[in-house]
Amino acid sequence: MNKDDFYYLGKILKTHGNKGQVMVHLDVDNPEKYLDLESVYLDLHGERIPFFIAMLELKHNQKALIQFQDFDTIEDAESLAGLEMFLPISELPVLKGNQFYYHEIIGFHVTDHKHGDIGVIEDVLDLPHQSLFQIRFGEKEILIPVVDEVIQKVDKKKKLLLIKAPEGLIEIYL
Repeated sequence: MNKDDFYYLGKILKTHGNKGQVMVHLDVDNPEKYLDLESVYLDLHGERIPFFIAMLELKHNQKALIQFQDFDTIEDAESLAGLEMFLPISELPVLKGNQFYYHEIIGFHVTDHKHGDIGVIEDVLDLPHQSLFQIRFGEKEILIPVVDEVIQKVDKKKKLLLIKAPEGLIEIYL
């Protein structure tokens, strides 16, 4: 597997206690969906290496306590602090309807109900307060908020996203 086959799960923040446990931040919408994880991949020296989980306990604010197999001391756990965690994209749950993962809509054509074809999604900017579709329209860039009120339909087979942009937003870019 190469790095494009993985998605970012979170980061190991620090050690916890003296028995090799670590506190992690899970950068996901529903941490409870990850309670049955058997392993995660850690980014070590540019390689994704699987680490098997002996125990995972959810805390609050997207935090979890993890005990990795064969990590029994605080010294073992200290070597993991700061490392990023990943999972294979193939393990993502299938989404239905207008739901999508950001990585899967890159390259989709975007059609606005008023302006018609406004370009292709180049990226999704996941900013702290608002995610934005970054759309390429010729030489111009159009930024559209990723919100349910804007997204009318997602057609994964046709790689098409139908939107209803807020009044005046697209005109700013054209």
